[in-house]
Amino acid sequence: MLQGVENRELWGSSVKWGIDFKFNTSRECCKACKAMCHAGDGPCLCDSWVFCGDKDKCKEKFGQCWLKKQEDPMFPDLAESGEKVPWTSGVIFGKGEGIIGIETEIGTIRVKLFPECAPHSMVYIAEVLKSRHCVGCHFYRAEPRGLSWDESGDPIRMELPAEACPALRRGSVAWIGAGPEFFISLANHGEWRRSFAVFGSVLSDDLPIAERIARLPAKPDAWNDVPVRVLEAPLKFKVKRSPLKAAAGGGGLS
Repeated sequence: MLQGVENRELWGSSVKWGIDFKFNTSRECCKACKAMCHAGDGPCLCDSWVFCGDKDKCKEKFGQCWLKKQEDPMFPDLAESGEKVPWTSGVIFGKGEGIIGIETEIGTIRVKLFPECAPHSMVYIAEVLKSRHCVGCHFYRAEPRGLSWDESGDPIRMELPAEACPALRRGSVAWIGAGPEFFISLANHGEWRRSFAVFGSVLSDDLPIAERIARLPAKPDAWNDVPVRVLEAPLKFKVKRSPLKAAAGGGGLS
């Protein structure tokens, strides 16, 4: 689902003026921006959009869709935000953009963010990146993939019907509750449906690092009568912006 953050207006160089470019929904505005951003064809011509969808507040601006270009889509230029702001806005990441690195002593797990379906998460993570520190950030629980899933993350014992909404798949990164705690899924979990909010996906080359973390020494425990495996030594991590290509000598497994 294509969506943005309500009550938020972004600045940026306009590539399509909203005065003569209108839609009925923010989803259509987002889709128009996405159409100008082809992952395999170089940089995005449009990487952010602003839509006015509140008839009472927007008045003559109702339906306006402004397509824009940011200097840095990870940190878009914010004009204003708050309940009085009638605009809804969002960003689009092109090839090699919107990737963060979860750095551990074992290696760096790169995650591609999904601003089009998890825009609020993107705003939160951008704030974490700006803070340049992550107090108390640890991996403290490690669950094996289990016997019901193969190495590709597909279920072995059952066939689940396809869901209309995006399913939790191998490599998905999702919030636990409302966050900020999160987990990395090592298997496809269509049965969980929309129980967790997915906001990104681990790059396939880095999944072995997540698997290695899951095999660290752990002890059994029970949380609210649910059996879990808690790491004997919580693994510290930092969240940083990451390039598409891994740095030489970094993140590999011996």
